[in-house]
Amino acid sequence: MSEGGKNKDVAQGMDYLTSMPRRWVTVYIPVLCFVFVLLFPFYWMGITSFKPDVELLSRDGNPFWIAGPTLAHFEKLLFRTEYPSWLWNTIVVSVVATGLSLVASVLAAYAIERLRFQGSKPAGGAIFLAYLVPPSILFIPLAAIVVKLGLFDSRWALILTYPTFLIPFSTWLLMGYFRSIPYELEECALIDGATRWQILVKIVLPLAVPGLISAGIFAFTLSWNEFIYALTFVSSSESKTVPVGVVTELVEGDVYHWGPLMAGALLGSLPVAFAYSFFVEYYVSGLTGSVKE
Repeated sequence: MSEGGKNKDVAQGMDYLTSMPRRWVTVYIPVLCFVFVLLFPFYWMGITSFKPDVELLSRDGNPFWIAGPTLAHFEKLLFRTEYPSWLWNTIVVSVVATGLSLVASVLAAYAIERLRFQGSKPAGGAIFLAYLVPPSILFIPLAAIVVKLGLFDSRWALILTYPTFLIPFSTWLLMGYFRSIPYELEECALIDGATRWQILVKIVLPLAVPGLISAGIFAFTLSWNEFIYALTFVSSSESKTVPVGVVTELVEGDVYHWGPLMAGALLGSLPVAFAYSFFVEYYVSGLTGSVKE
């Protein structure tokens, strides 16, 4: 067989590998199944939020569709519960805790990765190991500290305890990003007389914006969804956050108010979804630890 015939056979074989039926089997169908598994809970949450109680409790009709949508569940959630207060508490706690954690993480990550002091690598490993300690163990000693400081049943109880699990991972994430920034930039700035603080603010942080956004989204998401500390350190209804308030206030014994429950979960998930949708490119870039040219 001639050389041209062999190349033609190879090309035909490659065409078979990239043919539409094979792409459906190897790419499209698995991706569609994955997307369905991920999005179906949100779809169920959405239709339950707008279903009237009659449809929720009825065995007739299509359970995957709404015959007569209603806003009664949202009306009950927003005007007959403390949900606006829960939402405001969640926003305040998440934003302040994220800000404090980012400041501490930036300083710690810069010191470990750029100052090159003895024992910096073990210090970085120890910080990350602190993240692996389960919150279900940490909340016991933290509860005693919160009570002694007189912070129980207040936002500050959560603002000051959330960094215990936000700072370790954020520091580890920023360490990997700072490591990818060329040292030559810093050395040139030192030769020109810049201080460490000027280098951090004017050189390192502008280059590390994707890493900062990634760490910020991570910290904000964890703060927004945190449950154990919020359940332990806050007891009054007006001081609760959304994850705790929805579960504890909308479940009365064995009676589950599914409509308001799902409406509260839907409204509570929107801010995080918007944050990811706006900064998804920076988030992925920050996780990979790469610096865009």
